[in-house]
Amino acid sequence: MTIATSASLTSIGSPAVDQGVYIAIHGHFYQPPRENPYLNAIERQEGAAPFHDWNQRIHHECYRPNAFARVMTHDGKLLKIVNNFEYLSFNIGATLLSWMEQYDRTTYQRIIEADRRSCDRLNGHGNAIAQVYNHIILPLANHRDKLTQIRWGKADFKARFGRETEGMWLAETAVDYPTLETLVDEGIKFIVLAPSQAKRCREIVQIQDSELPWVEVSGNQIDPTRPYRCYLSEDESPVDRRYIDIFFYDGPISRDMGFGDLLSSSESFAARLGQAVRGDHRASQLISVATDGETFGHHKHFTEKALAYAFTDEFPRRGWIVTNYAHYLSLHPPTWEVQLKSVTAWSCAHGVGRWESDCGCGGEGGVWHQKWRAPLRDSLNWLRDRLTSIFAEVGLRYFPDPWAARDAYIHVLRDSLRHGTINNQEQLESFFQQYGRAVTHNNGVDRVDALRLLEMQRHALLMFTSCGWFFEEISRPEGVQILRYAGRAIELAADVTGVLLEAEFIHRLTLCPSNVPEFANGAEVYRQLVLTSRITLKQVAAHYAISSLFTTYLRSQQLYCYTIDQHDYQLQRMGSMALAIGQIRLSSGITQESVDLVFAVLHLGGYDFHCSIQQFSGRKAYEEIKANLFTALHQASAATVILGMAEAFDQDYFSLQHLFAEERHRILHLLARETLTRLDQLYAQVYRDNYGILASFRRDGLPVPPELQVAAEITLNQRLLSELKRLETGDLLPISELDAVAQEADHLGCNLNRTEAAKILEKFILQQFWQMAHGESAGEFTAQSFEQLNLALGLAQRLHLSLNLDRAQEFYLNYVSVQTALLGENHSNHHPDGLANNLTKALSESELQQLWQLGERISIAVTI
Repeated sequence: MTIATSASLTSIGSPAVDQGVYIAIHGHFYQPPRENPYLNAIERQEGAAPFHDWNQRIHHECYRPNAFARVMTHDGKLLKIVNNFEYLSFNIGATLLSWMEQYDRTTYQRIIEADRRSCDRLNGHGNAIAQVYNHIILPLANHRDKLTQIRWGKADFKARFGRETEGMWLAETAVDYPTLETLVDEGIKFIVLAPSQAKRCREIVQIQDSELPWVEVSGNQIDPTRPYRCYLSEDESPVDRRYIDIFFYDGPISRDMGFGDLLSSSESFAARLGQAVRGDHRASQLISVATDGETFGHHKHFTEKALAYAFTDEFPRRGWIVTNYAHYLSLHPPTWEVQLKSVTAWSCAHGVGRWESDCGCGGEGGVWHQKWRAPLRDSLNWLRDRLTSIFAEVGLRYFPDPWAARDAYIHVLRDSLRHGTINNQEQLESFFQQYGRAVTHNNGVDRVDALRLLEMQRHALLMFTSCGWFFEEISRPEGVQILRYAGRAIELAADVTGVLLEAEFIHRLTLCPSNVPEFANGAEVYRQLVLTSRITLKQVAAHYAISSLFTTYLRSQQLYCYTIDQHDYQLQRMGSMALAIGQIRLSSGITQESVDLVFAVLHLGGYDFHCSIQQFSGRKAYEEIKANLFTALHQASAATVILGMAEAFDQDYFSLQHLFAEERHRILHLLARETLTRLDQLYAQVYRDNYGILASFRRDGLPVPPELQVAAEITLNQRLLSELKRLETGDLLPISELDAVAQEADHLGCNLNRTEAAKILEKFILQQFWQMAHGESAGEFTAQSFEQLNLALGLAQRLHLSLNLDRAQEFYLNYVSVQTALLGENHSNHHPDGLANNLTKALSESELQQLWQLGERISIAVTI
C-alpha cells in the first residue's frame, strides 16, 4: 500500500536552484482578550455564528487548519498533512494561547510540538517568539507597564514552550527608542519591523574610529534581505554600546499576502518570493515576509494549503532553506546598523496616532471621525495613574515590593486563565510565600484584598489593549471591552480602599464624542454598555438558584470562575409551581473572596420566575424561612409565597432576565420543549393523514400546498434526528428507519436539517475511528468498526449530507500509525507517504483492501 502523489504536482518543471537563500514566513497570530471580566469566560458573540464566539470561529478557520494543513492532489484527495507551525516563524498572543489550551488541547499541543521540532531542525532555535502580553502599544505605555508587558510575555512563553524566547513581537510593531531600551534590559535579542520604520542605515566598519556615511532609507528603501544592528546610544563607548538586532520584512510581498491574492497558489507565491532574491552573488540572504497569521485561513480561506505545499515542495525544489529569525541571526550576525524613526508602527502612517488621535487611520473611506481617541487615551491614563498610586501605597500592606509581585503574578494567572479559576493552590501559596507579607500567608481578608489589588492591576493593563482604538468608533465591541476592564479595575479599587473613581472617570468620558447618536459620547457608552453588564455575587447566586430548577448540580459546583458549595437544598412542587430553597457558599476562584448566602426561587410556570437572595444569618433563621415558605406553597397560593419571600428576604429580586445570557437561552429552549413536542405530534398527524395527497401533488408535478409541505418537512426532520441520536446512546448501523426517511424525503422533495444530521454522523464516525486506534482492541484490525464506518459513509450519501471529514482523515492516519508502530516503526508525523510503507507486513491482503477502500471513501490518496 502506498500513497499516490498527484502527477500534476510533480510534473512541474524544476526551477533554477538558488544558493544561500533563506526563507522566513512570519505569522502574527493574535486575538484580543474577549473574556467577561466578571466571569473569566467569553460569552456568545452573535456575529461569529454559527460558532460560539470569534475565537472559536477563527480557530476553526485558521489555527487548527494550520496545525493540520492539507496538501491535496489535483482531484481533491488528501496527499499529506503538514503542521505549518513547524515551518512558519510565528508569535501567538498569550491570552489567545490560554484560551486555546482549554478549548482545543490537540491543536495547542501541535503548536508546542511544532516549535520543538523546529528547534531540532534549526540548531536549537525555535520558530516561536514571544509577544507583549496583551498587545498594548508600548511607546504609549509608561515604563512600569512596559516592563510588566514584556515580563509577562516572556514568562508565559517559557512556561508553554519550555525555553527562553530570543525575540519579541511588538503590538502593531509599534516602537520608539525607550521601548528598545526596555527590551534590551529584559534580554530580548531581536524584533521584527516594517521597512517604513527605518530611517537610515550603513555598513558596520570594524576599524576603530572609522565610519561610513549613512544611507537614507526612510521611504521604505531599506534592504530587507539582511538583519541590522540598532545601537541604543551614540554616547556610549564602542565596547559598552548596547544594541538590539532588527529584521525588516519585505513590504510589497507582505502587503500582497495580506491584501492581494498572492496566496491563492503556492507556485505563484514561491515565484513572487523568488523575484526578491538578489542576484549579486552574496553568500546568504534572507527573504522575509510578515503578516497577520489569521490571513492564513481566516481572512484568506484555505490559504494554509498553499503554505503547506510551498514549505514542503516548492521551496525545497528551489534550494531554499526554510528558517526563522533566530536561526538566521545565529548564522549571519548583522554587518549593517540601522537607526529608526522616532516613533512608528506598521498600521499607522502617523507614528502611533491610530491609538491616540484623530489621524484618519481605521476610518479610511468612511464618514466617521476618531475624535474620541485622544480623550479616551487621556481618561485611561488618568485612571491608570490613580490606580498606580493606590497600588503603590496600599500594596505595601501586603507586599514588600508591590511591583515585583505584579510582575510575578503571571505565574498565578497562567493557572486561572487555563481553568477559569485558580486550581493550583500550591502555586498560590508559593507566590505569597515568596512575594507576600506574613498577613497574606494564610487564607483570609488580607489575602483576598491582595488578590483584588493584583486583579485591579491586571485589568488596568487589559484596558490598554490596542484594539480599543484600532477602528473608527468607541462603541464598537473592542472599545466597550476595554471600558469593561476599566470598570472592573475601578470596582476592585473601591472594594479594597473605598476610593471612588467612577464618577470622575465617567465625567472624563464625556469628552469622547461618539459617531452614534444614541450614545453621543463615551460616558453614555459606559452607562449603557458597561454599567449594565456589571455582575454581583448575588447575581451569580441567582443564576445558580434559577438554573437549579432545571439542572442537578453537584454538592460542589464550578460556575464560570466561581465555586458554589451547596450546604442545603430542597425543591418542592405544587401543581404548576416549583419552589427551591437553599444555603450555599459562593467563592471567587480568582480573588478567593467568599460569601454565605440563602436563596428562594419560585417558578410560577412558563417564563415567570421570582428569586430572592440574602446573606446567611444563622441556621435558625434559615430553617424558619424554609418552613414558612414551604407552608405557603402547600396552600397553592402564589401570592402567599411571594409575600412570604418579600417578608423573609432583602429587597433584591431576580428574574429570568438576570441570568447570564447562555443559561437564559438554554432555559428558554427547555421551557419551549413541551409546546414544541405537542406541535411535532400535530404535524406528524397531518403528515400521516395527508401522505397520499402529498404524493399525488408531487406525481402530477403540482406545487405542494405550503401547509402540507411544512408538515412533511418537520415530521421527517424530527424522525431523522430522533433516529440518528440513537447512535449517540450506543446503537449501531444499520437503522432501517433512516433509509425510510431518506427515501420519503427524496420522493416528496423535502428539505432535511442536514447540518445537524451531519454533525451527529461526523461524531459517530470519529467514535468508530477512535475505537479502532485507542479502544480495547487498539492496533488490531476491527471488522465491526470498518463495517460501521462504511455504513455511515453510505448513509451520508443517501441523505445527501456534506460531511466534514478532516478529523476522520486524521484518525485514519493515526490508525495507520498504530499499525506501523506494531512493527516498531515510528511514523507519528501524519504524512501518509511515510506511514504506509510497511502496512503489508501488518495486515492481510483482505484487510489491506478494506483499509484502502475506506481511505478512498474519505478522500485520501491511497493505492495498493
